[in-house]
Amino acid sequence: MGYSWVLDFFDPFCYNARTMVIRMRHTRAHTANRRSHHALDGARLSKCVKCEALHLRHQVCIACGTYRGKPVLKLVKTMAKTVKRVAAKGKAVK
Repeated sequence: MGYSWVLDFFDPFCYNARTMVIRMRHTRAHTANRRSHHALDGARLSKCVKCEALHLRHQVCIACGTYRGKPVLKLVKTMAKTVKRVAAKGKAVK
């Protein structure tokens, strides 16, 4: 017994898979109109209340370590630690 009945059963369902589907081509203008919204915007910057440096919105100011006028980071202590670490690394390399 052959399995030809299986192929006969699925033949109506597979008809579109074996034939080519003709689709309309988009013109260059249509493609350009769709892509006109894909451009990236620049970063939104705000001025710091304390030092008036520019920073990203909803982010801590890198210059003074404040967020919405309140101190959040201890930059003086962090910078001193960074300078000390870099100096130690410089001595170790030499």
